[in-house]
Amino acid sequence: MKILWAVGALLLSCWQASASTAGFIKSPLSQMKLVSDSAELHCEVIGNPIPEVQWWFVVGEEPNETFTQLFDGARDDRVQINATYISHGTSTIHLTSLTLDDSGTYECRASNDPDRNDLKKTPKIKWIRSQANIIVIETPNIIPEPSEVSNQTSAVLRCNLTESNLPIKGSHWLHNGKIIEDSKSTEPSASIVLSLEKITHSSGGKYECVFLTDPEVKQTIEVKTLPHVGAYKHSEHANEQDKGVMVCNSHGYPLPTDWTWFKEEDGSQKPIINGTTDKYEIKSTPNKTTLTINDLSIEKDIGDYVCSGTNELGTSSDKIHLRVRSRLAALWPFLGIVAEVIILVTIIFIYEKRRKPDEITDDDDSGSAPLKSNSNANHKDKNVRQRNSN
Repeated sequence: MKILWAVGALLLSCWQASASTAGFIKSPLSQMKLVSDSAELHCEVIGNPIPEVQWWFVVGEEPNETFTQLFDGARDDRVQINATYISHGTSTIHLTSLTLDDSGTYECRASNDPDRNDLKKTPKIKWIRSQANIIVIETPNIIPEPSEVSNQTSAVLRCNLTESNLPIKGSHWLHNGKIIEDSKSTEPSASIVLSLEKITHSSGGKYECVFLTDPEVKQTIEVKTLPHVGAYKHSEHANEQDKGVMVCNSHGYPLPTDWTWFKEEDGSQKPIINGTTDKYEIKSTPNKTTLTINDLSIEKDIGDYVCSGTNELGTSSDKIHLRVRSRLAALWPFLGIVAEVIILVTIIFIYEKRRKPDEITDDDDSGSAPLKSNSNANHKDKNVRQRNSN
């Protein structure tokens, strides 16, 4: 029995030696935000075992302050809490669509006491706490001039920051979310200007004037242009009984809200209605439209097709020429090669045929030579006999 008590005491002492209280390795930082912005607080803790992390909202001041625990989905689902417990504890609280009532003190608590959530027992180890303030202020008034530019060839954009006590450290302009490098300034000016000397479909979009305050404040000016519609390819080729696919893209701001396809026939444009038959299929997004023609016919489908995009300012279009080839078109190169081979073989055959009589004549000529040589031999023999007689 004494041995068992000794072993138990040894194990208890080993557990106490390996256990450690919770401690912060990263605390949340205070922030100042604008109404309707989002905020995020983050804290990390260590300990053995890994501590649990909770978030609380503090209202009032000591000694009359009250604490409200925050859970994921609180405040009409505007609170989101993400926590992980792997090598240590980490937790992040996200606050979206901030209001003035969200201003206050937020507290990150951590504890690894086994009895920390038991309301009937007093925890042996107190929760450790780290606080940060979120201050939500009204958005300062920025007056844009003009508030919108529609279908103009040039414009001067201006923003005036009024009724604000926030210190200005500089400013710049954004075009569709990207900084315009030439607009960067470190001057603490409450009025900034951007000149657009030539407005095209590529320069249309959302422009934002940004004042480098804490927090940053900005205002948007929309520069609207006619849609710029362009065919992906101005000439398309397809085989009969196959599918023909034609694509048009659009650029500019705003993008088209309506796409229409036409086929030019006898000097007029005949609209193509999607879904009326299985012949045509039209798929469109704000920046792209696709026309698919099934079961192509050489007699009916060859011609010019027009894609037209429309936004609130007007309509723009482009043209595509569709060529339909016979299904046998791919065989013509092969048939041409076969014809060339046949012609070449015929020429060789005729040449060889005409060449044979000449060869026979040459053989006859060579056959008469021995007769001549025999005559000479007989002549020599005759002379020999005459010498002998003498």
